[in-house]
Formats: sequence, C-alpha cells, structure tokens
Amino acid sequence: MESKVKTIGVLTSGGDAPGMNAAIRAVVRTGIARGIKVMGIRKGYNGLISGEIQELDARSVSDIIHRGGTILNTARCMEFMTEEGQKRGAQMCKIYGIDGLVVIGGDGSFKGAEKLAGLGINTIGVPGTIDLDIACTDYTVGFDTAVNTAMEAINKIRDTSASHERCSVVEVMGRNAGYIALWCGLTNGAEEIFIPEKGPIDENKLIRHILRNHQRGKNHNLIVVAEGIGGTQALAKKIEEVTGIEARATILGHLQRGGSPTAIDRLHASMMGAMAVELLIKGKSNRVVAYKHGTYEDYDINEALKMEKSIDEWMIEVSKMLAI
Repeated sequence: MESKVKTIGVLTSGGDAPGMNAAIRAVVRTGIARGIKVMGIRKGYNGLISGEIQELDARSVSDIIHRGGTILNTARCMEFMTEEGQKRGAQMCKIYGIDGLVVIGGDGSFKGAEKLAGLGINTIGVPGTIDLDIACTDYTVGFDTAVNTAMEAINKIRDTSASHERCSVVEVMGRNAGYIALWCGLTNGAEEIFIPEKGPIDENKLIRHILRNHQRGKNHNLIVVAEGIGGTQALAKKIEEVTGIEARATILGHLQRGGSPTAIDRLHASMMGAMAVELLIKGKSNRVVAYKHGTYEDYDINEALKMEKSIDEWMIEVSKMLAI
C-alpha cells in the first residue's frame, strides 16, 4: 500500500559530484508530478540542523541538469555525527512537515540517513560520489564525469611528456578506492597503475620497468597513482634521481569534481532521483537506490554499508598486458 506522503526533502552531502543537480531536478519534478511538495535543504546535514530549508518548484530546477556541483550546496557536518545532532535533524524534518528525505551522497551520508530512519524519518539514499566506492551499486553519480575529466587532462600531460621525453607521474582522486586510477590508467595507456587495493608501490620494480622501456627506445612513460597511495611528488623525484630521466608529478585534485556531467551521469542521476521519490511514495525507508547488472534496484542501507567492493582483477590484468 502506498503511504500518504505529502512533503519530501532533498539534500546533498559530503563531496560534490557532477550529476547531483540532475538528481535534484529529478527528485523535485517527480515529486511535483506525483502531487508532492518538495523542500530543498541547503548545505547538507548542516542546513538540516539549522533549518536552511525552502520549497522548490519546477522552475527552481530549470537549467541545472548540465551544471556541475550542486545548487543546494554541500558540506560535511561533524555535529550530525552526534546523537544530539541527529535528533535535531529529525526534529527539523517534523517542524517542516517533511514525511520523507532523499539524501544524495556517499557512504558517510548514508550513515546519517540510517540514523534519521531510526528516528522515524523515512529516508532514501542516492549514491552520489566520484569514487565509485559504494559496494551495492555498479555506478555512482559523478564517476563517469570525473574519469573523463581526468582522462582528458592526462591526454594533454602525455602530449608534453612525449615532446620532452619525460616520465609523468599523475595522481588522481578516489580517496581510498582505486577505481578512477584504474579506469584512467587503462584508457590513457599508462605503463603503471598504482591503487590502494594492490598495496604500496614497489619502487625498485617500477624503476626497472622504466629503464627497460628506455632501453627498448620508449621515450616517455606515464604512471597513474591513486590518491589513496599518495607520495606522487617524492616518487617522481626518486625516478629522476635514479634513472636520470626527467620526471614530473601532477596532482589533478579537485579539477575532477567539477564540470558539466556526461550523458551517463545525467541519465543515471535522473533515473535514481526519480526512483527515490517512488520508493518514498511506496512507504519504503532506510533504502539505497542502486544500479546493478543493468537494472535499478534498492537495498537496505544497513546491508549496503556492510557490503565490500572488490577491484576488477581482470581490468588490472588487461592494463598490464596492454602496457607491454
């Protein structure tokens, strides 16, 4: 039986990701189409606690599907990690008559949603993170754009690296997950890819590889390093000192968070945002929307947070074969 949801709230939390605006737009317009009032909550859980809440209509989300970032702004909220902060958030939902809440963010944001669900607020999570580190879903909003942004930047770095016969060491984002690095390394033809899931860098092995390449006449090398590995500047310095080959380190950083979302990010974000509203209408709570094996599904937040995501070993093997 469908519940009598009259008002839902939507917020974005944690790091911003391209496609969040598309998800917000889908939540608002799906809600309106279903006869539901939609309240936008600014600055994530910070804004929920402080009551930075206002009604959104169809015009409020016009011309945002192509924009990066989030029109609702986002923040990390230490206060919401406390029981008192969580109770204040639930109280604010009740003050504004919010029957259900859509939380767009990563695993930290979902932990907050789980707490609100325990306090009687119906919550649905939409996976919005460039890191692709949520185990219950094959896709997270923003990942595709982040990978494409990094890929284009690395293309340019490789051009100048070839011209100067350098070794380029490029660090990409991803926190403690290596998915962006693996995808960028494979699609940019990197000679080596270093990700947290495969342990620390064997510097001696890397240097031997670079020297072998040089002896075979290869005049430049590309090394992609995940953020969770780090040490990019020091690694480039050591490569140059030991091999005599000029090496440069580039940390792409927050460049990868911005930019207009790709078609894939816009599509999945729109579908997931709409599904989140439909789940609330059906009376569901404490769920995460996921894209798994080509279909949109939903999982219990508790179960989703306990799942572990493994790296694709076949992708790693292919990347090594293609780097010969």
